[in-house]
Amino acid sequence: MLGTMAAHFEEGGLVMWFILATSAFGFAIAFERYRVLSSALNVKKDELLNHVNSFILQGNIEKAIALTSQNRSPISNIVRAGLVAVMNGKSEEEIQTAMDAVALREIPRIERRIPLLSLFSNTATLLGLLGTVSGMILAFKSVATKAMAEKAAFLSAAISEAMNATAFGLLVAIPLLILFGWFSSLAQDVVDDIHEASVSTLNFILANREKIQGAK
Repeated sequence: MLGTMAAHFEEGGLVMWFILATSAFGFAIAFERYRVLSSALNVKKDELLNHVNSFILQGNIEKAIALTSQNRSPISNIVRAGLVAVMNGKSEEEIQTAMDAVALREIPRIERRIPLLSLFSNTATLLGLLGTVSGMILAFKSVATKAMAEKAAFLSAAISEAMNATAFGLLVAIPLLILFGWFSSLAQDVVDDIHEASVSTLNFILANREKIQGAK
């Protein structure tokens, strides 16, 4: 099987190497984004907020901060920023500003490089098309310039280059496009959780601020 794949790769011509490079960059980014998004989604938002709220009701802000310090997920970082601001006696506006500042740092980190998957998908498709055009040019050139005995062999090689380049380009482009859509959806889920956790925590802190201040 590997021998067959190698033969198809060689028949595809020079453009196959460019498609392969596009594939390597694209799937490397996909792997890195999967790790980041999986780590962010592994945090159980509702469970974390319930524990934090429980500590807030007890007036134990230090334990709430310690809980959010156990991991470095975006939600934990944002909630911790609000808790630290409350513990330092900041105003409502300052608490919100502190949480917003962390959110503005975390959200781009979640969304980073995902659009490149779409870029590499389109690039692979266009490189495959380039290989198709190149193969067709060689095919017509062989018909016009080669001797009758050589025409069949050259025509076959040119068409093989065109078809293999197209197939390889699509084999790279389709998975990358699927990953782009999937990761975009996952990133949006994380961003939605960030906004929900930020608003929920801020409202809960403000509603129970007397308990927090009374425990100091």
